[in-house]
Amino acid sequence: MPILHVHVLSGWPAGKKTSLLKGATQAVVDSLDAPLRSVRIMLHEIAPEHIIVGGEVGRQSVVFHVHMIAGRTEAQKNALYQALNAAACETLGVSGDEVRVLVDDVPNTDMGMANGVSAKASGR
Repeated sequence: MPILHVHVLSGWPAGKKTSLLKGATQAVVDSLDAPLRSVRIMLHEIAPEHIIVGGEVGRQSVVFHVHMIAGRTEAQKNALYQALNAAACETLGVSGDEVRVLVDDVPNTDMGMANGVSAKASGR
């Protein structure tokens, strides 16, 4: 059950944001072989005056913060990094240098699923 928080500078048109969400969703499905129904992505827009990158206020940045049940291989994670980077570059036209992906492996006992049970209790 990958859950992603995507942080981008504010000001992107609605169509670009929708394309990013769809592209990131497909990236997760393809790279992790995750069921589409289990992918959740929230987009967070950051005002330019609320970000600093390399000492430059308002510099372009895209950050994917991924929470997922532990157990994916290093190869799967590398595929995820590449796929999310490509999704951001293709949909927003940003440079790959401006994209970061953070992964949090969550023990199956520490992720609640549908109907208030842990991932472990639901067989994941």
